[in-house]
Amino acid sequence: MCQAGQIIPREFFTARLDRSRACPVGRPGSDLGRGIPPGPSMASLAEGNRVMRFGAFELDVQSGELRKHGLRTRLTPQSFQVLLLLLERRGEVVTREALRRKLWPADTFVDFDMGLSSAVKKLREALGDSAENPRFVETIPRRGYRFIAGADPPTISAPDSGGIPDLGAPRPEARRRWAWSAPAALAIVAAGLIGLQAGRGREWLARSLATTAPPIEIKSIAVLPLENLSGDAAQDYFVDGMTDALTTELAQIGRLRVISRTSMMRYRATRKSLPEIARELNVEAVVEGTVVRVGPRVRITAQLIHAPTDRHLWARSYDRDMRDVLALQEEVARAIAQAVQVEVRPDERRRLSQGATVHPEAYESYLKGRFYWSMRGRENMRKAARYFERAIAEDPGYAPAYSGLSDTYRQSDQDGLAPSECMPKAEAAARKALALDDTLAEAHASLAGVLYRYRWDWDGAEREFRRSLELDPNSAEGRRAYAIYLLTVRRDEEALPQVQRAQELSPFSPVISVEVAFALMRLGRYDEAIQQLQKTRELEPAFPRVDQTLALMYVRQGDLRQAIAVMEKRRARGGRAAPGPWLGYLYGATGRSADALAALRALEERSRQEYVSPQYFALVQLGLGHKTKAFALLEKACEQRAIEVLGFSGPLFDLLHDDPRYRDLLGRMGLAAAYFPERRAESRLTAEKPR
Repeated sequence: MCQAGQIIPREFFTARLDRSRACPVGRPGSDLGRGIPPGPSMASLAEGNRVMRFGAFELDVQSGELRKHGLRTRLTPQSFQVLLLLLERRGEVVTREALRRKLWPADTFVDFDMGLSSAVKKLREALGDSAENPRFVETIPRRGYRFIAGADPPTISAPDSGGIPDLGAPRPEARRRWAWSAPAALAIVAAGLIGLQAGRGREWLARSLATTAPPIEIKSIAVLPLENLSGDAAQDYFVDGMTDALTTELAQIGRLRVISRTSMMRYRATRKSLPEIARELNVEAVVEGTVVRVGPRVRITAQLIHAPTDRHLWARSYDRDMRDVLALQEEVARAIAQAVQVEVRPDERRRLSQGATVHPEAYESYLKGRFYWSMRGRENMRKAARYFERAIAEDPGYAPAYSGLSDTYRQSDQDGLAPSECMPKAEAAARKALALDDTLAEAHASLAGVLYRYRWDWDGAEREFRRSLELDPNSAEGRRAYAIYLLTVRRDEEALPQVQRAQELSPFSPVISVEVAFALMRLGRYDEAIQQLQKTRELEPAFPRVDQTLALMYVRQGDLRQAIAVMEKRRARGGRAAPGPWLGYLYGATGRSADALAALRALEERSRQEYVSPQYFALVQLGLGHKTKAFALLEKACEQRAIEVLGFSGPLFDLLHDDPRYRDLLGRMGLAAAYFPERRAESRLTAEKPR
């Protein structure tokens, strides 16, 4: 019998209550032999269960379960909260504002409108309801929602007398998480309890898995977004951060191809089966799991599935203090690496066994900083910088916070700050991160970005890129950035395989997809580039860089009017009143001087509000045929380290290639030998130092 106050063993099976005996009976999901003391970190077992019934459904308020005809229907925490509030106020209009207050406190890191709409959509899917012909949830335009079906009065069921609440419930039935037959499951449970009683549970499990099926060597893997089981939507950013961290830890293993987190987020709450997901991503295995965070404790439950066969290879739960969250991530990654039978080099093994600690508040601030950084935009970058700075203040020895701050400063030169204001800060932060941890791949990539974009230290940048990819060979963003560097120094044939590898690692990234098209264009493979752009548009129909790259191809082929047509369509879709610098150049080059001058005026107006590189003004002046003015502006941009080198070397500046002043500018940037091979003996890839 279970004794009050007794340490409850956490079986390899996440405990599910056997109501006939009020003691835990296992199902696959957690780790044998560890104990969890009862207390506030687990849901209270003293309260009765309130059940609300409507139609064929019943909502168990304590367990958070929605059941139809007694069978569980999966519901996300946010959708559960929406349904609960609507049921409590059935027949009344519940405003969107009231729902937002219920679901997300004021300092929650989500897009409220999108998140609420998504929660209601998933609720309707779970209920088999329709927004057009609702049976349960009615939309009240511009106000909110109303529950319109009848509901029985809530009933109270007797409280459970013991056991651990089910925090690791399986995902939708279509996934078939646990593929054993009922007799086999009962046999495993019985044997598991015997092993537990004898104190040999973990060893018994290892022998059982070893003898039931031969090991499978896995060479490619994807980590599905971990599920937030805390019942608190304000923890979504934390769970996303844990998904990112686990992906990053696994990505350090060179023999394993790991799909990027960016591409995996599209599978959040998906109804697709694991074999479907694996086919789309071209991977052999999938990791999925849950995160529960209560106070200072974190529990991760993870499982590894051989996707083509839906066979479970490994499953385990881990409980740690927040201070040990980094060691927790490493431990999970090591266990998965062992389970997939992949070779791990000694240096990789050392990086996965550092056992570092971090101040919990610093880690919180770091995750919030990364959340805002990933959202892009000027205001989000400012918020990201504040959170990274807070993380540094809370734990000055936490290297990733400095790397995040470096990335934020590097992005700021594209958000209205002069390079001289942000790039030296970005460099200092990256170097501080590496002084604290020279095995941090993202910090090497951060430094590389500064070195080639601002310092024009091409050799130094390449060293940092190579070291970053050596430490994290599965970094899609790292390979994309290295490919851009290679294109900048005119090593186009080397760039293409790098960006294609990035696309394998992040197959649903429109940014990487369009970079593949750009690299193909640089190699003169226009038909393939156009096909790639069509694929990019399928990924994200309104992605603006598709039009930019297509327009560049037309410019390279001498068809300026077709380039204008493409850019004008993009301008109309974006609702912009004034033409941008690209269109200004094209208008000037085709004799539409008035339109080109309008583009110049728009740039001047913008420059009164924020920093605008003189390169943009030079581009329009060049289109108008004012080469002397264009060169004066390019000289100014060079002095300010504000030249976007890849654009400067592109087809829009082809008119300058035979001008000695153009070669001189490239020489000052350290690129004359790359662009004019005949001068290779006269010049090396070095550049003027910033003044």
